[in-house]
Amino acid sequence: MNFDWNVIWTHRGALWDGALMTVGLTVLTMLLAVPGGILLALMRLSSNKLLSSVSLAFVEFFRNLPLILVIYWAFYVMPIAFDVQFSALTTALVALVLNISAYNAETFRAGINSIRKGQMEAALAMGMSRRQAMFKVVIPQAARRILPVLASTWISLFKDTSLVSVIAVSELAYTSMQIRAQTFRVLEMLTAMAAIYWLMGYPQAKLVDWIHKKYGVKE
Repeated sequence: MNFDWNVIWTHRGALWDGALMTVGLTVLTMLLAVPGGILLALMRLSSNKLLSSVSLAFVEFFRNLPLILVIYWAFYVMPIAFDVQFSALTTALVALVLNISAYNAETFRAGINSIRKGQMEAALAMGMSRRQAMFKVVIPQAARRILPVLASTWISLFKDTSLVSVIAVSELAYTSMQIRAQTFRVLEMLTAMAAIYWLMGYPQAKLVDWIHKKYGVKE
């Protein structure tokens, strides 16, 4: 069997662009899914039953669907059912944000619920409104508790972005598969893809370990 590892260097520009797309998708998704998760968590904790029910339905729906199914549904079904056509990149971002927002909502809700009720009552006794107490007292404390979980979600999301390759988003997995198809260098390109993912993912995983050690809350 003959190997041609030069194919990796020859296509380094395309692989670099794919890696940047993977990182960009991850960053954009979290930038949208964090506030989305906070909003859903606050809706779920609301005394308004309509808001709470809507949040519950959203979270349970998207949290229990495979991400790849959400991607396919957004790309193939939405244009037919609702006459809404997005680009492949926008579709991928929408699907990722919907999925991760559902997980973030439960993370934030658990973090908020972990704060003792006395904290809220003390803030209210000091003259704060319930909204002020939530944003000035409860959420800042909850943020420290949920940071390790959010970091782990980031790592999971970073790898799951490869699923958007099924709708031809030119991230790392899709780019590598395209080069493989053009050059017929299967082993070389799969090895390169694995190596690039590992080189990008390992430092992030070690950062998550550090966050768990530094910010993990032990009762």
